[in-house]
Amino acid sequence: MHGLPRFLICASALGLLTADPASAAKRISTDPYTNPDSQHATQVEPDTFAFGATVVSAFQTGRFFDGGASNVGWATSQDRGKTWVKGFLPSTTVNSTPPGPYDRLSDPTVAYDAKHQVWLISTLGIDNGSGKAVLVSRSTDGGLTWGAPVAVSTTTGFYDKNWIACDNTQTSPHYGNCYTTWDDVNLGDRLLNSTSSDGGLTWGAKKTTANSGTGLGGQPLAQPGGKVIVPALSAFADRIIAYNSTDGGNSWSSTITVATISEHGVAGDLRTLPLPSAEVDGAGKVYAVWQDCRFRSGCSSNDIVMSTSTNGTTWTSPVRIPIDSTSSGVDHFIPGLAVDKKSSGSTARLALTYYFYPNASCTQSTCQLSVGFVSSIDGGASWSVPLTLAGPMKLTDLADTSQGVMVGDYISTSFAGAKAVPVFAVAKPKSGGVFDEAMYASKLRVTTQQLYPLRVAHDPVLSPQGDKVERTRHIVTR
Repeated sequence: MHGLPRFLICASALGLLTADPASAAKRISTDPYTNPDSQHATQVEPDTFAFGATVVSAFQTGRFFDGGASNVGWATSQDRGKTWVKGFLPSTTVNSTPPGPYDRLSDPTVAYDAKHQVWLISTLGIDNGSGKAVLVSRSTDGGLTWGAPVAVSTTTGFYDKNWIACDNTQTSPHYGNCYTTWDDVNLGDRLLNSTSSDGGLTWGAKKTTANSGTGLGGQPLAQPGGKVIVPALSAFADRIIAYNSTDGGNSWSSTITVATISEHGVAGDLRTLPLPSAEVDGAGKVYAVWQDCRFRSGCSSNDIVMSTSTNGTTWTSPVRIPIDSTSSGVDHFIPGLAVDKKSSGSTARLALTYYFYPNASCTQSTCQLSVGFVSSIDGGASWSVPLTLAGPMKLTDLADTSQGVMVGDYISTSFAGAKAVPVFAVAKPKSGGVFDEAMYASKLRVTTQQLYPLRVAHDPVLSPQGDKVERTRHIVTR
C-alpha cells in the first residue's frame, strides 16, 4: 500500500480516508422549486464536461417520485473548478423561466463542440409520465447563459436515457460533428442515434444500429481519427455492449458484447444499474467501467471493473480497480470516470469517483452512503489510495423514486487542466421533513499515491444483507 502507516492501510481498505480541506466538496447548486408535486429540495444525477479551463455540469432539480424533475440545473466554472456560476435551463418545463412545453425534464448530459464553440446540454422532455423528446440546450458564451432547447427527435411513444458527445479533434474527418444516443422503450429499448454538424442547431434523422440493437445508457466517444464508439448497457442489464460508426454517424454497426455482468444487488433500496461510464484518451483508447461483483467470493459486493478497447470491437477482459481488498466487504457502485485527453497509453491519467457502503450487508436504516475517489497516472496499471469526498449519508435523506432512493443513475468526473473535477449529489439530514440533497464538486490532484493529512472514519454497525434486485427488460431509468 505504497508504504503507508498501518492505521492508514486499514482505513484505506474500507475506502474511508478523508481528503484534505483544499479538495473538500463544495456546494455548487440548490433546488429552488417548491411546486407541491416534486420533492423539494433535491438535486440528482449530474453529468460534466470540461474544455480548457471551463467545466459545465448539469443535473436534475426537484425530483418527482415517478420520474423526471422540475427542471435541469447547470453550474459552470471558468477557472477549472475553483468558483462556480449556477442557473436553470429556460423554456423547458412549466416550472422554468420562461416556461416551456414539458411537464418535467430528465437525463441531463453535457458536451462541447470546439469547432462551433458551443456548449450543449442534452435532456429528455417528459409529458404524461414518459419521455416525449430528446432535447439540446445551447450556450455560446462559455456556459453562462442558455437558449431554448432544440428538439433532436420527438415521439408519441417513450424515449429514455439520452447522451451527447462531440468530435473535437481538428484533424478528424468529422471534426465538429456532435452525436446523441438514446433508446425507445416501446421498441424494446431500441438504440437510436442522431448527428448534428452545425453546433446542435439541427439534427439528422434518427438511426438504428445495423442489427436494430437494444440497450440503454449508450455513451458516444469520438476517437481522434473520427470513429465513434458507443459503450452501453444491454436491455436486460446483463451485458456491457458496444457499437460504432466510421462515417460520421451516417450508419452504425451491429452491437457486440464487451463483457457479461455479475452484479451484487445494492442494499437499502438504493436505485442503481450497472450502466457504463466511458471515456477516451488522447490516442483513442476507450475505457469503460461499471459495478460488478465477479471478483468477490459469492458475489457478496461490487467492485468497479474496467475494460478497454482501441477499436470498439475487441475489448480486454474486465479487471477490478483495486480500491480495497476483495475481502473488505465494501460495496462500490455508480462510477463516474474521467480520462485526461492530453494523456494516453501507459501514462494515461484516469480519475474515478463512485459511491460506496463500508459494508455491503446493511439495510435502508443502517446503510452509510459515501462518495469515494481514486486516480491513476499509468493508464490504470496502479491506483491511488482511496479518498472519501463526502458522507456518510442516510438513505432516508435521499430523494425517493419508484425504483428506490436516488443520487443518480450516473455521476461524473472531468479533467480541467491537471486536476480532476467530480460533481456528485450529497444529502444532508432533513430539517422539518424537508430534503437537503444538492450538487457538490471537488477539485483533486491525480496521482497513484495520495498522502494528505487524513483521519480514520469508523465502520458503523451493520445488519444482514438485503435481497438482490432482479433485472428485467424495458428498464426505465428516468
